[in-house]
Amino acid sequence: MTRKISHILVATVAACLLAFSSLGHARAVDESPSAIAMATDAILLRPALLATTIVGSAVYLVSLPFSALGGNAGEAGEVLVVGPAKATFVRCLGCTRTGRKSETVEQSDN
Repeated sequence: MTRKISHILVATVAACLLAFSSLGHARAVDESPSAIAMATDAILLRPALLATTIVGSAVYLVSLPFSALGGNAGEAGEVLVVGPAKATFVRCLGCTRTGRKSETVEQSDN
């Protein structure tokens, strides 16, 4: 019983690491979304994208043996898990492109 739980835990951690490994390397976004775009994104789109990420992860796990045999497990993971996860978590609120909003650094004259 303990061995089965540890195998499930290791598989879950491995799937999460594979799914979110490229999120730290997101490109910068230079957009200025409106308040309506931000509100629509927060209220409607992000929950839908989170649901898409969860469903895509489940579909990926179910199809993993078949896609591994077919040689396209990486492509399936990219399309079913990583793409929706990037659109959900690595996108500024209201922006249309995936990526992080660039940080502006201001220097003060002392």
